[in-house]
Amino acid sequence: MLMDGHTHTELCPHGSGESTEKMIQRAIQLGLQKYCITEHAPLPPTFKSEYAGNPTGFSEASLTMAQVPEYLALARKLQQKYASQIKISIGFEVDFLPDQVAWTRDFMTTYGPQTQESILSVHFMRGRDQHFWCVDNGTADFETGFGAWLSEPQRVFAHYYQTVLASVQADLGPYAPQRIGHMSLVRKYQDYFGLTAPLDETNLQLVDQILNQIKAQKRELDLNLAGLYKPFCNDFYPGDQILKRAQKLAIPLVYGSDAHDILSVGRGQHLIKKLING
Repeated sequence: MLMDGHTHTELCPHGSGESTEKMIQRAIQLGLQKYCITEHAPLPPTFKSEYAGNPTGFSEASLTMAQVPEYLALARKLQQKYASQIKISIGFEVDFLPDQVAWTRDFMTTYGPQTQESILSVHFMRGRDQHFWCVDNGTADFETGFGAWLSEPQRVFAHYYQTVLASVQADLGPYAPQRIGHMSLVRKYQDYFGLTAPLDETNLQLVDQILNQIKAQKRELDLNLAGLYKPFCNDFYPGDQILKRAQKLAIPLVYGSDAHDILSVGRGQHLIKKLING
């Protein structure tokens, strides 16, 4: 099935603000048969005290709790309006935060019944002073938060994949997200910081633990092409090393544009067959 499994809406505070309906119309125009709306779930309010870095990394990362009903109403309206033209699923892109598992589980238990499929992603990891820093909120924040490790790229990767491993091991309840988002997001600025080296054996062992968990849990992997269009990434997520290991385990791979604007919907979709068959 031709589908886009990872998209955002006009409500996303770091998005374009462009019409979600027009994004869906573009998906229909491109011949997509399914479209997953996966807006960023709210961050726990108490996470603010754990977070360091540019305030926008917290304030613009996600919906607010007050926006959740508005988001679900918007998504349901579009789901119904376009039901005869495209299958639309509704969900959240949920941040994994190690100290906020109970809050996240409660959120998903409350709102999960109104969703069909969601994504679990790591956008934050511990860095300088044991605070959490964004891995995707600009090069300045990345350097401040993780600068102590930048001379040893495998240390950066290790910290990230340890966090991803914890995310798939976490008990997020009966409505836990079934898809793991952009599993190599730590490489968003790889060409800026020289983080282009392949994962070493130690990190590949971590990745194998993650993938084995995903396989055992019957979860899916976000085959996310957004990185190809980021100026310092120039590669897809999760990258070739992880993709090949996931394929060997027959883990389902779901294309995602990670669109935050109209023209990004379906972007790069024709590359997917080449990546999977390559």
